[in-house]
Amino acid sequence: MKFDARHAALLMGGVFALGAVHAQGNAAIDGINKYREMLQDGNPAELFEMKGEELWKQKRGPKNASLEQCDLGKGPGVLKGVFTELPRFFKDTGKVQDLETRLITCMVTLQGFNEADLYKAAPSIGKGEGANLVAITTYVATQSKGERFNLSQSHEQEKTMYQVGKRLFFQRGGPHDFACSSCHGVDGGRIRLQELPNLTKNPGDGVGVAAWPAYRVSNSQMWTMQKRLNDCYRQQRFPEPKFGSDATIALQVYMGVNAKGAESIVPAIKR
Repeated sequence: MKFDARHAALLMGGVFALGAVHAQGNAAIDGINKYREMLQDGNPAELFEMKGEELWKQKRGPKNASLEQCDLGKGPGVLKGVFTELPRFFKDTGKVQDLETRLITCMVTLQGFNEADLYKAAPSIGKGEGANLVAITTYVATQSKGERFNLSQSHEQEKTMYQVGKRLFFQRGGPHDFACSSCHGVDGGRIRLQELPNLTKNPGDGVGVAAWPAYRVSNSQMWTMQKRLNDCYRQQRFPEPKFGSDATIALQVYMGVNAKGAESIVPAIKR
């Protein structure tokens, strides 16, 4: 094909148009980020954090005990830095646990709650013990705000969970043949004006696992990572995993290890 001045003009016009669209996109993203900064000053997540602190210290359950001696990985009652090292292997349960499932273990062993009842209630994040678990999770996670993610890979089960999580992240299926990687496996991804971080590597401070639990403005709910992952499966038209399933914990291990060095901003605020 002959390349003349007319073709050159069309090509340059296309380049300028793409540049304008890119500039508009960046301007919109800047606007969204400023909006989030404004909301952060009055983030409703603080209310969940306050409730979680009360529940952490309150004597409850058949044993009328608090959670203040709960061991989340650094010893009984130690909260600072535990969130950014979870999920991890716990010798007493013999398995890898994330923050939420580990808190359930403490509610069972320290307070005497029924484990099956807690797992049944957990998905109902707006009522009963499900709402309580969300609040406690938010409180504990917030104590590691500003800490850097550093998940252990020293135990064989932790290594296995990473590999399982990696396979699940790239597993395609469902009516749309989607995988986690369809949205979060490349740099610069976006759905409309929503940026999609690349979670196959360190996405940066306050992104991915470093931003959850977070308050969702669109539905006025506090979402933990378990809820976030279940909703991702829903959007892929997959059957949603059961709360605390090995699948959701393995995905957290995979993303958490990849996020090594990222700073936690929990509790964040989302659209």
